[in-house]
Amino acid sequence: MDKKSKKIVLGRGLNSLLDDSNNKTDSIIENIITKNISIIGKTIEIDIDKITLNPMQPRTRFNKESLNELALSIKNFGVIQPITVFEKSKNNFELISGERRVRASKLIQLKKISAFVKDVKDSEKLEMALVENIQREDLDPIEIAITYNRLIKEINITHEKLSDRVGKKRSTISNYLRLLKLDPIIQSGLRDGFISMAHGRELSGIKSYKNQLDLYEKIISKKLSVRETEKIVRGLNTKKPSLDYNNLNNNAYQKKISLIKDRFGINFNLKISKKGSGQIIIPFKSKVEFDEIIKKINNE
Repeated sequence: MDKKSKKIVLGRGLNSLLDDSNNKTDSIIENIITKNISIIGKTIEIDIDKITLNPMQPRTRFNKESLNELALSIKNFGVIQPITVFEKSKNNFELISGERRVRASKLIQLKKISAFVKDVKDSEKLEMALVENIQREDLDPIEIAITYNRLIKEINITHEKLSDRVGKKRSTISNYLRLLKLDPIIQSGLRDGFISMAHGRELSGIKSYKNQLDLYEKIISKKLSVRETEKIVRGLNTKKPSLDYNNLNNNAYQKKISLIKDRFGINFNLKISKKGSGQIIIPFKSKVEFDEIIKKINNE
């Protein structure tokens, strides 16, 4: 009885151990199957339908003809450079860079695309998208300017660090940023190629949007060169506005004006050009008032 009992006990103990071992093995297998094995840092094929576009994408316009050419290239040779994504949730991805490749792939109805999976924070995601985007050769000057501005404002990066990140001189970055001072109509014209970036840079030196637009129209209608534009801008910026009596701060003129007003007892406006020439304007409301002014001048 004792031996039998011991065998039974030993048998039951062994079964228990085997059960535990099987349970652990099953658990490990289940974990391997169900657990999301890290794909970060790897290039994989993913369904295009599982990719959402980057809401922080700095690029705002995509040339249709250029996309068709890229689509034909992908059709013939495949996607040579994988896009970059990060995994939002299991099997759902958000694009970091490569939107043109995704759009072109959709044009030829590709189902999958090669993608490099990266683990990034929102700020890093934006910076990666911006820096990757800025390296492209087909961006217009305003897109580049907006991208530089976003890197400075949203990533809180200095001009010096930005220069290092994108491999551009600080003066180059500053020249692009100046374009954002242009009237929106001129920015649009610059993007559409009506004027060059050099023209835009000169126009950005004019503070008044009205003066900017006036010269912008003249550049297009008269086909002004950059040098001609620069000369006009310099003239506008050095031109001194006409002076009127109400804003006149010159003591010499003030005294003489006071003498004339006291002598004749009449109101008038004084305008002086930058060359020193000017006008004395005497306003009147009726012929009667005009006659009275003439009498005062003639001391009648």
